[in-house]
Amino acid sequence: MQNLKKEDISQEVFDLYDDYAHNKMDRKEFLQKLSLFAVGAITLPSLLSFISPNYIDAITVRPDDPRLKSETIHYESPKGGKKMNGLLSKRAKNIRKLPGLIVVHENRGLNPYIKDVGRRAALDGFITLAPDALAPLGGYPGSDDEGRAMQKKRDRIEMLEDFIAGYNYLKNHKDCNGKVGVVGFCFGGWISNMMAVRLPELSAAVPYYGRQPEAKDAVKIKAPLLLQYAGLDKRVNEGWPTFEKVLKENKITYTAHFYPEVNHGFHNNTTPRFDEAAADLSWERTIAFLKTHVR
Repeated sequence: MQNLKKEDISQEVFDLYDDYAHNKMDRKEFLQKLSLFAVGAITLPSLLSFISPNYIDAITVRPDDPRLKSETIHYESPKGGKKMNGLLSKRAKNIRKLPGLIVVHENRGLNPYIKDVGRRAALDGFITLAPDALAPLGGYPGSDDEGRAMQKKRDRIEMLEDFIAGYNYLKNHKDCNGKVGVVGFCFGGWISNMMAVRLPELSAAVPYYGRQPEAKDAVKIKAPLLLQYAGLDKRVNEGWPTFEKVLKENKITYTAHFYPEVNHGFHNNTTPRFDEAAADLSWERTIAFLKTHVR
């Protein structure tokens, strides 16, 4: 199979994948349109393989890392999916209560990338909970395509309730100091924004390329925000001016970073949308921000 590089691929391919990943077209239409970019030595199979996530080679903190204790836990979500689960991670030899962090997945369930992010943050000194919004439907199915189809079957407000219930579970965990923040990606970015709306006691929120709340909701935010946006993400960024106006007018504490020339999903190191420099810088900022506000 041809070894493609990001530089070989048109930006239109990344935009096309973004539309597909956000349910603006089905797989048949996606493949039909993607085939138009299979020109010369670039074949459709090689293009599809290149644009698809590679979870096996991208894991940065192994599930069995001896520095961590990671386990699947179960909790109740009466207003959401009822029976929920998620990955709980913390340092293995920790003897003190830790600040908590909810890690919120994209629109496809708790896949290996988000589990990895939960473990990374645990190594940085947090007790983390990465819930799976697909738990009521049997959990992440092992395929992002199937995961997206499953998540479309769920009501997004009920899923928000599931993450709020996860927040309450973590806040009251015996190893948590009662201070809890949230970081989320894509769909999880919207959830992070909405948790800030719904939870005045939330310690901090870090939405990555997440849809913004409506103005009538945004005015309720009390938690400090660190907003991470991709420079090429026109779909999400179009909502920023209105959101920024509300934040300023209501004196809500926020910092916004726009990473130039990177795509939506730039933090996700399993796909070619990943940008190492932007991902590393954004994560350094995220951890520093969380350590300031969640302690």
